[in-house]
Amino acid sequence: MTTFFISDLHLCAQRPAITELFLDLLRREGPHADAFYILGDLFEYWIGDEAASQDEYRPIIDGMRRVADGGTPLYVMHGNRDFLLGAQFERETGCRLIQDPIVVDLYGTGVLLMHGDTLCTDDHEYQAIRQRVRSSEWIEAFLRKSIGERNTLVRQFREKSKIVSATKSPEIMDVNQQAVEATLHKHGVRHLIHGHTHRPGQHVFDLDGERAHRDVLGDWYKQGSVLRCDAQEWLLQDIPLSRLNGPRNAIPAE
Repeated sequence: MTTFFISDLHLCAQRPAITELFLDLLRREGPHADAFYILGDLFEYWIGDEAASQDEYRPIIDGMRRVADGGTPLYVMHGNRDFLLGAQFERETGCRLIQDPIVVDLYGTGVLLMHGDTLCTDDHEYQAIRQRVRSSEWIEAFLRKSIGERNTLVRQFREKSKIVSATKSPEIMDVNQQAVEATLHKHGVRHLIHGHTHRPGQHVFDLDGERAHRDVLGDWYKQGSVLRCDAQEWLLQDIPLSRLNGPRNAIPAE
């Protein structure tokens, strides 16, 4: 049996092939998995659970519901794009919204799961914005607006964010190693899985004389990125869009 970790799918109507790749993964692996974990930014943006009624999201919600109804636990963590996922989304998909950060037992190993944005402590501008938009006052004011107003505001924010991000160095937008080590210390574990940075990789480093591991999930802009874990190994894989044209069986190792 296998546990799957994914993040940063950024699903939206503009990239239907990526949505189908996600649904294909659920169809292929859902019935046989121990669990699925989605560590943030499942959607390009989420304006509140009223969005669940929009046609573009129904195939996603229904696909997740089928996995949950089949008995496979489906866990979803908020990301910086979809932190407004709420109770209605949880009910309709059958998923369980989990805290960021959270420690889970993965085949006998304690593992810290995070979206990863709070580890990017060198990006002071982003951290200030994050603190503001996660406040109850900002959320309440935003949710009082109409769906149309929310969509407009989010699109404006995304365009501004793209311009600002283009001026920042990649190092500033990556995780801070000291923040990683401090967070592992705080939670008493030596394994971390996160997304957000769009820099997939499996890193090993020394922490107080012990081997520590940081597994970074990739984004789903041009292909899929999946961390498959069982009792023997942790394998980070890419899933090419060409898989949609292949036989409908288990995804092979790349």
